[in-house]
Order: sequence, then C-alpha cells, then structure tokens
Amino acid sequence: MTDHDVKDHGAADVDPLRKRLTAFVHDRVFPCEPLLDAGGPAARERRERLRTEAREAGLWALPLPAELGGGGVALSAYAALAEAEGASDHGPAAVGSAPLLDVTMLARHGSPGVRSAHLPRLVSGDLRTCFAMTEPDTPGTEPTLCSTRAERRAGGGWSVTGRKWFVSHAADADLVTVLARTGGWAGDREGLSLFLVPTGSPGFRVVRELPVLGATGQYEIEFDHVEVDEDLLVGEPGRALAVAGERLQLGRTLRALRWVGQAQRAFDLMCARATARQGARGPLADRQLVQQHVFEALLSLRTTRPLVYETMALVAEGRDAQVEVGLAKTAAARTLQEVADRAVQVFGAAGLGPDTPLPALFRTGRTARILDGPDEQHVSSVARRVLRGTPGTGVTPA
Repeated sequence: MTDHDVKDHGAADVDPLRKRLTAFVHDRVFPCEPLLDAGGPAARERRERLRTEAREAGLWALPLPAELGGGGVALSAYAALAEAEGASDHGPAAVGSAPLLDVTMLARHGSPGVRSAHLPRLVSGDLRTCFAMTEPDTPGTEPTLCSTRAERRAGGGWSVTGRKWFVSHAADADLVTVLARTGGWAGDREGLSLFLVPTGSPGFRVVRELPVLGATGQYEIEFDHVEVDEDLLVGEPGRALAVAGERLQLGRTLRALRWVGQAQRAFDLMCARATARQGARGPLADRQLVQQHVFEALLSLRTTRPLVYETMALVAEGRDAQVEVGLAKTAAARTLQEVADRAVQVFGAAGLGPDTPLPALFRTGRTARILDGPDEQHVSSVARRVLRGTPGTGVTPA
C-alpha cells in the first residue's frame, strides 16, 4: 500500500491501516528505543532511517493534509492510529505525525507567507518545531502571568525577550512558537500573542537541558531581544489564548490517546510475564494477587479508552469539549501510571531494570499527571463547569 492508498480513510476502514501501523511500531520502533532515548548523532541517523521506512511502508504523516503530502486520514478516524503509534514515545516522530498540532495551528492561524513556506516542509519532516509557553517561577496553569514580552520595533515587526522552560525538543527545533505579552498587564487575559521564531535568530539560546526523572528531551530557552517579522505573528495580536486553547484541546486529547497506547503496552507485557514466569508453585498467572493486578489494569484500560475516543470525536467535530478533554487527559494519565505500576510489580526486580520498557512507561505515567496541566487543574476546571450546569455535561444546577 502506498501513501496514496490511505487518503480520505474514514473510521470504518481504518482498521487494516491500524494493524500495519501497530506492526511497524512494534517491529521497527520498539527495538530502537534505547538508542533514540540516548540522543546524539546516532539517534538522529536512526530516526531518519525509520522515517524513510515509514514512507516506504505508506505510513508517513497519516493525519496530515493530503494536499501537503500527508496521508489525509480524517481526524475523526485518527484515534486508533494515534493510540497505535503512541505506544512508543518515539512513534509519532518516526511515522511523521508529530507535527499535527503545528500544522493544524498554522493552517488555521498562520499568515499566507508562513503557510506557503513552512507547511509543506513540516509535513515532509524537513522542518522541526516546538511550542514554548511555560516559564520559570511562573505557574504553568496561569499563562496570563506570562512575563516574556514582545515589543514593537520602530522599523516594523517585534522584539521578543524572556525565558521559557520544559520546552520539548527545543535543541533540535528549527522554529519555536512562543507566547509573549504584547499589551495589558500581568494577569490580564488580553494582550497575549503568539510568534513563530526561527531558532537561528540572533538572541535565541538554549540555556540548558532539563532531564525529567532522568529522561532527556526537555529544555530551558532564552529570547534576548530576538527580532521577529510581522509575518511571523500567529493569529491576531492579543488573541493568543484562543489559539493556544484550541491547540491544547487537541494536544491533550492526542497525548491521552498515546498514553492509552502505552498503558496497553504495559498491560501486554504484564500478561506475558504472568503466563511465562514459573515459580515453585507454577506460573505467576495462577496466583490470585497477580490475577487482581491483571483485572484492575484491564478495568482501567477498558473504562478509559472509550472516554478518550469519545473526546477525540468531539474535538474532530470542532465542538466545545473542555469537560471531556479534562476527564480524558486525567483518566489516561492515571491509567498509564497505574497499569505500568502493576506491570512492574508483576515483573519484580526485572521491571526496575534496563531490560524492559517499564521504567520509561512508569516515568511517562507519572509525568503525565503534570504535563498539559496537573490533575488538580483539570479536576477543578471540570467540576466548576459541571456545577455551573455547562451545556453538554448532563448536569443542571440545583
């Protein structure tokens, strides 16, 4: 099957594609994870090889627009594919779907010049991007307190100054979308704007890497009077939160789908271990406490997956799904942490070492409860909407 064979797939006929994608991630990406985790030139070379193989297999950029060189799979049909490729943290990058958020954002809100210059290169994988919103010493849950500033230059355009941190893949990015204040005051929802900044610009600097529980890929970056052309403003000046909110709604849902895929991977490993591991009294699978681990993990997976898929359907329709996104993000993060933890328990000491992906899966599950808003933020946000009787929650105020 070539890339032309997958265009305009709907939800009804995506299953064969999902099976092929699952096999590619399992057979090609999983074995490369230790090398890809280590980073460096060898990791970049292997990543490019995987991308070539994904193109040859007709699996490249499946959810990205066909007219730009992507697979053209509709967002409404993408949920199962996102789960399959997300079983590995490196899956989306290996098969070219990682730029989906940036392609969607720039297609809707980028200037004509940005769309023509950057969208085809994003889809082809020739251009790499990152998104910078969170700042040191500023709560990530309160973007209105953003201290990074963008000021008008006398000759036109903007000058951006400030710091951001926990920016994924900033060291390898060609472009960074940065949130900056262009007006108003701290705490004001208006006056925040988004800019697309080339990382080769004078004044841009990667300050340091920020390992997350020992894992690489997060960075602190600095903007020191970085000059940005007017054409690189994303959306309307002062309207960044509307654009960012749209991006976050899809982004959180995609993360939740990928976390479900990783939870399923941990579950499969646990079941295989329970069946194969022999003790003095037979296989682990015969022990009731192990059976309880399997049951509870399966229950979490079976209750979380439909919730996340329902959320993706609403997001794909362009509906307000803030309640569903908050539920799905929180449930998927908890499920990944719980299932990975149970799998480690069944593996015993082997689950703590370097011979299985379980330590990485557990680490991802724990960080998932903070990434894209901590559990507490989503609990409060969802509860407030429900108690106000927000349409769509099924609850009306007393």
